[in-house]
Amino acid sequence: MEISIIGSGTMATGITQVICNSNEITKVNIVARTEAKAVNVIEVCKKGIKRLVRKSKLTEAQAIEAVEKLEACTDLEVVRNSDLIIEAVAEDFIVKMELFSKLSSLVHENAIVATNTSSLSVTAFASVLLNPKNVVGLHFFNPAPVMELVEIVVGHETSSSVVDKLESFTYMLGKSPVVVQEAPGFVVNRMLIPMINEAVSIFSEGIASAEDIDKAMKLGAHHPMGPLALADLIGNDVNLSIMETLYSETGDPKYRAHPLLRKMVRANHLGRKTKKGFFEY
Repeated sequence: MEISIIGSGTMATGITQVICNSNEITKVNIVARTEAKAVNVIEVCKKGIKRLVRKSKLTEAQAIEAVEKLEACTDLEVVRNSDLIIEAVAEDFIVKMELFSKLSSLVHENAIVATNTSSLSVTAFASVLLNPKNVVGLHFFNPAPVMELVEIVVGHETSSSVVDKLESFTYMLGKSPVVVQEAPGFVVNRMLIPMINEAVSIFSEGIASAEDIDKAMKLGAHHPMGPLALADLIGNDVNLSIMETLYSETGDPKYRAHPLLRKMVRANHLGRKTKKGFFEY
């Protein structure tokens, strides 16, 4: 099975590391805008694979085999031979739609095209492909090598056979899938992002410090991570994007992003990836 992963950010890198460890996968193309970005994905994956060897979760031979599957690419033409294409570019509707438009003439008839979107419309992306029934959401969570859940998102025309194949594929990767019908935010983010937004509101009002808000949820609700630290891990730009999708799709004011969240994104206080968010890193 040959797979192409399009993107070079945190999610694309994490998904690549998960997939290359599977014995069923013969080749993994990392498609990025520059060769340097694609090579960086491979280098990060190598470090992750070495950690698995140190923890005795992979043998040296398995590690070498996993790395040998990886190929850095800059030309989308490489997807022509892929059985599965996973799109993991920026969480921006226009960016993703432009990519799907380019893919429409490249993917072969039976190839499955999956988007790792966390909130956007699978149906809209499928509309520009010749075989919309083969388009599906495959939403991994950050960090992909650690988080067990994958949301399989069913678009308006996604075929049941594609869903079945991706359920089997997800289990093969050692993950646990949930199948959800397309809806704003799907399941997890529809509940999670408003909670983060409310934590931002509490912080903004001076009710409690960021540290104490997170402490309250960890010790009072047994959350493994507080909502503001989680916001920094996800990226506040991504949090804002999901809130805006929820609000625009539903019109429900409970999904209106807090002004402080907007202000932090404008200031580039995005969290871990910029070393500063609700906490400093």
